[in-house]
Amino acid sequence: MEPPYTGGCQCGAIRYEITEKPITLYACHCTDCQKQSASAFGMTFRIHSDALKITAGTPQEWHTVADSGNAKIAYFCGACGTRLYNAPQRHPGALSIKAGTLDDTSWLKPVGSVWTRSAQPWVMIPPSPLNHETQPDSMQSFVDAWQEKNG
Repeated sequence: MEPPYTGGCQCGAIRYEITEKPITLYACHCTDCQKQSASAFGMTFRIHSDALKITAGTPQEWHTVADSGNAKIAYFCGACGTRLYNAPQRHPGALSIKAGTLDDTSWLKPVGSVWTRSAQPWVMIPPSPLNHETQPDSMQSFVDAWQEKNG
């Protein structure tokens, strides 16, 4: 699917547009993603920071530390609480969009999973050489795999 991609929070107060293709897409099974998504895992749609345009509303921010020990700024809707994206300090110039906030998620297929050791035992994780028990030292293999499959 070609950009632009649109999305927003659950109540509609915050809307955004992404103007370029994602860098990568992966599933994260860490306990932080489980809590913030109120589900078994989260999906991260990594983009360059300048590709995100907020078209309505103003996200609130919360500073936190991920299970990996890396600092990040989490952006969310102050009205409904929907987490929209993170600015991981480990990846300056990149944002991790919460993929479930996109208007159309039908085309998304993660290239791998991180923090599989925290995965719920009933979750079926597709086999992939890109599945990692914790946070890999580098996400370059995820970027390369996404680019190979999605150009």
